[in-house]
Amino acid sequence: MSDSKNRFILLLLLVMQIGFSQNQMPVLQKKGNKTQLIVNGNPFIILGGELGNSSATSMESMEPIWSKLTDMNLNTVLTPIYWELIEKEENKFDFSLVDDLILRARKENLKLVFLWFGSWKNSMSSHAPEWVKLNQKKYPRVKDDKGKSHEILTPFSENNLQADLKAFQKLMAHIKAFDQKEQTVIMIQVENEIGMLPTARDYHPLANAAFKKEVPEELIKYLQKNKTKLVPEFSAIWKKNGFKTSGNWEQIFGKGLQTDEIFMAWYFAEFTNKVAKAGKESYSIPLFVNAALNAPEKKPGDYPSAGPLPHLMDIWKAAGNSIDFLAPDFYNPSFKHWNDLFTRQENPLFIPEHRFDASAPFKGLYAIGHYEAIGFSPFSIESVADAKKEPLGKIYDLVRQLTPVIESNKGQGKIDGVLLDKENQSQIVRLGNYEFNFKHDYTLNWSDGAKEEIWPTSSAIIIQAGTDEFYIAGSGIVVTFKSLKNTNLNVGILKTDQGKFENGLWRTIRHFNGDQTHQGRHLRISVGDYEIQKLKLYTYE
Repeated sequence: MSDSKNRFILLLLLVMQIGFSQNQMPVLQKKGNKTQLIVNGNPFIILGGELGNSSATSMESMEPIWSKLTDMNLNTVLTPIYWELIEKEENKFDFSLVDDLILRARKENLKLVFLWFGSWKNSMSSHAPEWVKLNQKKYPRVKDDKGKSHEILTPFSENNLQADLKAFQKLMAHIKAFDQKEQTVIMIQVENEIGMLPTARDYHPLANAAFKKEVPEELIKYLQKNKTKLVPEFSAIWKKNGFKTSGNWEQIFGKGLQTDEIFMAWYFAEFTNKVAKAGKESYSIPLFVNAALNAPEKKPGDYPSAGPLPHLMDIWKAAGNSIDFLAPDFYNPSFKHWNDLFTRQENPLFIPEHRFDASAPFKGLYAIGHYEAIGFSPFSIESVADAKKEPLGKIYDLVRQLTPVIESNKGQGKIDGVLLDKENQSQIVRLGNYEFNFKHDYTLNWSDGAKEEIWPTSSAIIIQAGTDEFYIAGSGIVVTFKSLKNTNLNVGILKTDQGKFENGLWRTIRHFNGDQTHQGRHLRISVGDYEIQKLKLYTYE
């Protein structure tokens, strides 16, 4: 074969490969012991914001919002898609609003995560179409223990399932046809904050009949296969009743609210998984579910019972093999506690909703650093007065610059993060041969009385780029160093540079090593500053 013909074949294969990579769907893939989101063939960190629940009901309502999103350096918008608006009449679908949102997001260079407000939104069925709500006989609702119906479609009805499933499948097929090449829509949340209220379980006759039946074989097989890996709070319930593998719900898990919740979780998860599976058959992009967090003093039914919560993770995984991960919604200050629970069993961390308070930007950076999260998103993102001044935009700009470095080192034990405030003034990180003692910037100045009273949240991400080289980015931190390899040696700074990444390449703006580093004794980024510093360390006797 001639050289020219060989070159032609190689060129053709290259063109085919490029074309294939461009038309791949968004996908989750493992990198080391973490998970990456791949979009348009490249790793992608969601620097997101979730819209208020009604903001995306029309393009007119959205018009003043787009500039705020780009001013805060978002790369992704989380927006509801409302069942009641796309299927106002049964079997008549209108995706014009979906298309308009996709087209405008492309224009603004933004990606979209759609939130399917189908059967359930914050437990309730408020976004079901009129033709569903008005036909309670065909589309029944849950009943509490007194027989009273509530505005929640029961997951035990096949009619309810098929109506939701059909609409979601049509939506996913339309997104594929309209958007697969561009990959504007990168993930879908299936339903929203599923949970049973005001009782721990549904008492509809269909539910009562299911409660008396044998526990499904699929769940028993999962429990047996994963007996040593179950989350401890769920394992304790099964153990207390003797690890039984046959019988109805009360025979296997005992009587009480905890069994009511486990039972309900299975049927919520099974319903949601069938919807997700049908959607993936149309367009197989990542799908997830989100949870309203429970409080320790609340009982199931006081909080939305049976949602995709950490203590029910095994139930949701057993019934939900078409659901890619479970995600927490944060209106709870115990950020580390809940993220630790949600990242068990290799569940990837994505935070689709966090109260948009002063701590949110710093918690987002911490999640991306410490948990190597695939993204973060404050709620009601459009509520800001002056988007250009928001700390969130400054934090997102740092992460945007660092994304190639983060993703190339993801899952390799070379990334961590810290989150500091008055109650947690310091944190130790160990990477490579060094121990890093991160302290809140205010620990340098105890004489300022105001600073002693008001300690803003601060955070940082640290990435090991070489044996002795590290990137540290964030705000409000002071870092000192120790040697792990030889504790008798001192650690010094060879150099510290403040800079930025442009087109993936590091550019030094200022070289430190003087007053800014306390003559080589620490690295500092003051409260109110948002920087990336490149640090090179060494040891000496």
